[in-house]
Amino acid sequence: MSAATPNAQQNNIAHSIAPDMEAVNKVIRERLHSEVTLVNQIAEYIISAGGKRIRPVLVLLVANAYGYRGTAHHELAAVVEFIHTATLLHDDVVDESSMRRGRQTANALFGNAASVLVGDFLYSRSFQMMVGLNNMRVMQILSDATNVIAEGEVLQLLNMHDPDVTQESYLKVIRSKTAKLFEAAAQLGALLSGATDAEIDAAGEYGRSLGTAFQLIDDVLDYAGDAAEIGKNVGDDLREGKPTLPLIYLMETGTPEQRELVRNCIEQGDEQHFDAILAAITTSGALDYTRREAEIAARRAADAVSGLPESPYKQSLLQLCTFAVDRNH
Repeated sequence: MSAATPNAQQNNIAHSIAPDMEAVNKVIRERLHSEVTLVNQIAEYIISAGGKRIRPVLVLLVANAYGYRGTAHHELAAVVEFIHTATLLHDDVVDESSMRRGRQTANALFGNAASVLVGDFLYSRSFQMMVGLNNMRVMQILSDATNVIAEGEVLQLLNMHDPDVTQESYLKVIRSKTAKLFEAAAQLGALLSGATDAEIDAAGEYGRSLGTAFQLIDDVLDYAGDAAEIGKNVGDDLREGKPTLPLIYLMETGTPEQRELVRNCIEQGDEQHFDAILAAITTSGALDYTRREAEIAARRAADAVSGLPESPYKQSLLQLCTFAVDRNH
């Protein structure tokens, strides 16, 4: 979609909000503090792992694109990152994951109980911070988002080891579990800036579609990525019995033999046939199909912010759409 490499795109985006991100990181460090040492250890461990910080970036970019002048967007960007981090801690326990962002997960290092409880701490800390902003609309957006995310987690749990999951039901999980926090982050940036309801809705559409594109490319990378680059074990989705879009497409369009292989692997969480599954996914066009669906979502996101006035922040929002589908991690 763009001549720039994904790394260059990411660097350009980061440069446009570098002072803001520095302020957000300062808020994160200050608000992570607890009198309980283990809380500090685990929270610091997962926050310091880095990651792309896309959700807080969205708060900052949208707020700046709408001309916001103030500091509340730093606090809200940190809140969004805390909520995301809490979901990661809980996700890794549920999925029994051992690797994230190229190193051991918190549950592998500190145990499941501690990870779940520190996830709870991050959720409750984020709500303390929300209340401090004294804005009921902010509370509404974030409380709705956390509730929908929780529902998405349960929906995904119900889909585990179910080879009959449809594309529609899978996309519902994506919209709830992943895209909802992207949507909330973008809405918050617009809301802080005094945007109209229509503009807040457009920002939400941008975030929702961008989040969908990100998750669909994650689905592709789980079969076509490099473990060192994506920071987790390739084939994790298959091992966990997750019917993601490439597998669903193969179930719908593959040969009877391929469908039977996929069905057995999803039902049993069996990764010993990963090479055969990967070959079938590749030859069937499932990865190309999933990538095309991601590109459609990314274009929808770009269209949603096309009416913004020209600025470096608008350009960064558009670059994020390109980065979402071009990246390799």
